[in-house]
This record gives sequence, structure tokens and C-alpha cells, in this order.
Amino acid sequence: MRNKVSVGEYLAFLSLKYEVDPDQLFHALCLAWENLKATCGGLHIQCRNKTQDKAVFLMTKDSKVVSQFPIPKEFLFEKANPIRTLQRAEMFGRRAVKKPETTYCFQIKDLRVGMKKISLTAKVLEIPKPTFVFTRFGNYASVANASVADETGTVKLCLWNEQIEAVSTGDMIQIENAHLSLFRGERQLRIGKNGKLSIVEKMDSAKLEN
Repeated sequence: MRNKVSVGEYLAFLSLKYEVDPDQLFHALCLAWENLKATCGGLHIQCRNKTQDKAVFLMTKDSKVVSQFPIPKEFLFEKANPIRTLQRAEMFGRRAVKKPETTYCFQIKDLRVGMKKISLTAKVLEIPKPTFVFTRFGNYASVANASVADETGTVKLCLWNEQIEAVSTGDMIQIENAHLSLFRGERQLRIGKNGKLSIVEKMDSAKLEN
């Protein structure tokens, strides 16, 4: 099971992701505690369900939900900004030297549930209409389980957000550093944040219509 992330670590991650100064973010949270809402860069923060000891904060950007999470009062009243301290640790971790991971080329017939670091080339057979889901990170996302195939078989490929728009039916794609899981009884390739999806050969729309 993945270790639980602290409030400070999560806020440090958001500060890096949305390029917001940690001091400004901390100040905006404190301001939202007092006035129920505040802005920080492009982020809008709203204090909800406030009690004496903690409050739930809703964070949005361009009218889209970024996250919703509880923060204890004692966190906001610390003398030193904990977000800045944890952000430095996060940045140091990103700069740490890591050994390159090896990915292995497979054919679809060789895939087994639980495999990781999968690399393969396949053709996109079908991309269903995307559905909107509310993720565990507190935001909405588009997801579509496409069907891809090579000469040995077919498998589902989970596509998220921009990935859905990037590929079309008939495209030949290269998948790198993916893993295979079981979802509702079906084998499903997931690319993940460390994986890569690229187009090897784009389907000619004129050929597709003919």
C-alpha cells in the first residue's frame, strides 16, 4: 500500500505543479481561513466546512477543480512555512540521480497481468467515446479504454485527457514503460506518469474514409 502523503507534501507538490510560490500559497491559505476565499496566481481557494480545528479547502483553476482537501488549523499557524521546506525536499528528490530503467519489448500474446516496464508497437482499432471521472486527486479527467492490436492479439489501452485527442483509429503507436493490470475482468495497459505514448505512423484520413 502506498504511504499516505501529508498535507504539507501535497501542497508542496501542487506548488511545483502549478508554478506557485510556496510563500504566496501558504499566505493565500491563511487568508482563506480568515475570509473564506483567496486567490494565488491562477488558483482560487475557498474555505469550506470550517470547524474550530480544521477546514476543507477547495482549489480551482479556470473554473476546473484542482483538488479538495482538509487542513488542520495548527498547520496554518506554524511559524515557518512548511510548504517551502517540503518543496525544497521534493525538488531535491527530483534532481537525485536515478539508474535508468530498462523497458522490455513484448508482443501482446506474451503479456501477463502484473507485468511492468512494457514496451510494444500496436495499431489502434477503436477509441470509444470518453467518459468523465472524478479522480482520487480531487479533479475531473477524461478517460477512454481503446482497443489496440498487433499480429498476435488485442488488448485494452487506457487513455487519459490529451492522449485521447493525440491518437486516432488506424494509427500505429509505440507504448513505452507501461504496466498491465486487470480492470473489470479485462486486461488493460496503463501508461502511467513515467510511461510514453508516441505515434509511429499516422492513419491517412482519406484512406480511412475509403
